[in-house]
Amino acid sequence: MNLETLRQLFSLRDLRNAILASAVVVGGLGLALFTLWAHRTGNVRLAGAAAIASLVFVLLILIFVVPPLAKNASAEASQMNLPFEFTAGGAVFLGLMAIVGFSAWNTGNNLLFLVLSFLMAALIVGFAVGNFCLKKLDVKMRFPETIFAGQTTPILVSLHNRKRLFPSFSIVAEVRGKEREKSLVVAELKKILPEKWAEKLSAPPIVKLILDYFVYLPRGETVENKTEHIFPHRGRFIIKDFELSTKFPFGFFRHRRRLPAQSAEIVIFPPLASIEEETENLPLEIGKIVTQKRGLGQDLLALRDYQPMDDLRRVDWKATARANRLIIREFSAEDDRKITVFLDTNLPEEATDETGKKPTLRERVEAEKKGGFAPVSARFERGVSLAASLLAHFAEEQAEIRLIIDGKKEEFGIGKQQLYQALKSLALAEPQFHQNWRFSTEKLDEIFTEKENSYTFFVTAANEADFPDELIQKAKIVSY
Repeated sequence: MNLETLRQLFSLRDLRNAILASAVVVGGLGLALFTLWAHRTGNVRLAGAAAIASLVFVLLILIFVVPPLAKNASAEASQMNLPFEFTAGGAVFLGLMAIVGFSAWNTGNNLLFLVLSFLMAALIVGFAVGNFCLKKLDVKMRFPETIFAGQTTPILVSLHNRKRLFPSFSIVAEVRGKEREKSLVVAELKKILPEKWAEKLSAPPIVKLILDYFVYLPRGETVENKTEHIFPHRGRFIIKDFELSTKFPFGFFRHRRRLPAQSAEIVIFPPLASIEEETENLPLEIGKIVTQKRGLGQDLLALRDYQPMDDLRRVDWKATARANRLIIREFSAEDDRKITVFLDTNLPEEATDETGKKPTLRERVEAEKKGGFAPVSARFERGVSLAASLLAHFAEEQAEIRLIIDGKKEEFGIGKQQLYQALKSLALAEPQFHQNWRFSTEKLDEIFTEKENSYTFFVTAANEADFPDELIQKAKIVSY
């Protein structure tokens, strides 16, 4: 067991708080028992002093013990499929009912009993109507084909009311999911804790994404709205289910209903950055040399008969009319230059918080629980964004592109599908931190000796001075 890692997870402060909380609880129970004993023995003064001391302990428990437990219980409850929960207004209303009920029982006043009956009726009606609003509702949503981090993403949300007689009011539609299947720290936790405890402690939280708010949903009809959302960082969003909720009519309860969703994974591409400096003065002129090979150029190369799967936009209708059969135009390729973008995910360990200290294991676990999976390295995010921007730039120039991440090659390709596949790989890339890290060029020999490769962009945390002159002449070094 790694004691240093264990100390990061459980600090002396945690041990101190646990001891103090246990002492306060045990002391309060002890004083309560002592008060009962003093009362039974007839020592009124001692019983009064013990009662006052026990009240002080109760106050300490309410201040220091109950809030953390309530906070953890609330976080756990939000992950559970509870049909309803009390709102702040509902809690106040319930407290008011308790006061009126106690006053009516204590005084026997008929007017107070009448007020209590009205309050109870309002609570029951509010619960029944709110629960009925969520019955027989179906929700659907559609995302665009591409989603980039930091950009506004349009989302179409439709809600269908299958009730024949009654409409629904004030419905909030949300989608629930996870940003990861496993935590980033689960491997470290398994070294110091049993596997089940480690997986439970580091279980990825359920993230809620509010889709839209529907004020009124007529009976038997479907309402479709267009909403916008901005995903703050690249990655994935694994859809788990939908959640519909309402506080209608009085806001005493928040009724919830979970609806199953089709299993799907949304990939958020890295944001694109400016690459004018990286593409300036390159020894590369894409699309300037005409070859005698088929391609996507503008010069006509040959005419041939139509074949299945050919693009009908390339039909030469004049030649078709003369030959009385479909004739396809073939164009010459404009240089077969290939672009390789190599992303090096290795970088030295760095401080990632504002104080200049590396976050502990405990802080990383809590950060994941609170805010999902934010980027662990701003420096690496810049590198991923640069690699994505280079690929997008040359894909638009109709060059053949491919992405290599730490030696894992992809095939050369052209077009949007090739670009989207590369962006998906970049969206899921993770940094690899090393102590006393030094860059090694041994793994690059195979890449730079390929004859088919026209030009390589090497996106790395290393500086250009770390590369030999021979490699610098063969590639463009992009440091992040």
